[in-house]
Amino acid sequence: MKSIRIAALAAVSLAATFSLTACGGDDSGTDASAKGSSSSSSSSAPNESNGSNESSSSSSSGSDAKASDGSGSGSGKGTGTTSNGATQTGSKVTFCKTADLAIDAVDAAPDKNTGRINITMINRGSTTCSATGFPGVDIKDEDHTSNPIERGPAQPRITTLKPGDAAVFDLAYEIDNSGNSLSSPTDILVTPPNETHTVSLQWPAGAGDIKGAYTDVQVYPTHNTN
Repeated sequence: MKSIRIAALAAVSLAATFSLTACGGDDSGTDASAKGSSSSSSSSAPNESNGSNESSSSSSSGSDAKASDGSGSGSGKGTGTTSNGATQTGSKVTFCKTADLAIDAVDAAPDKNTGRINITMINRGSTTCSATGFPGVDIKDEDHTSNPIERGPAQPRITTLKPGDAAVFDLAYEIDNSGNSLSSPTDILVTPPNETHTVSLQWPAGAGDIKGAYTDVQVYPTHNTN
């Protein structure tokens, strides 16, 4: 009977020990899990905060960069390129119109062998214009035929005429002193550079006879007289 009680007490004691051990293990597991959860939460929070700050900083930096380098649709307005371009286009010098030019031809031969006729164009208009380039020239003969004159070997010079200014161009040829010239010019038909309207000028009295044919006469580009 005594041995039965001792066995029973031993069994109760052993059961109690197992219960305490089990309870201690549960508490430890709970604490570790809680600590792990807390540690994970605290470590992730700064990452999210940093990511948000970096994104905000990047966006702000990009906006500042655009503002500082003047790129984008606003920069064109800021520089006034369009406005300046329009002003330049509006004030661009146009070519002189035949109707605004007073044109005259005179004999300007430097010697007895070199023929030269100076043709002067004066701007009688109210605005500045350009007479740059080669004019068109035909010489009309007494038989009523007209012959186009070829260009001489020269490069055009910029020739801008304010109101009252003059430009000149030359006809050059060799003078025939034999008295047997086959040319009998009566008029010079002049079309200013970049124009389509022509004026007729009388061949200057006293100008030397043309040696050869009209194809031997050359016209040179305009230039300012001053």
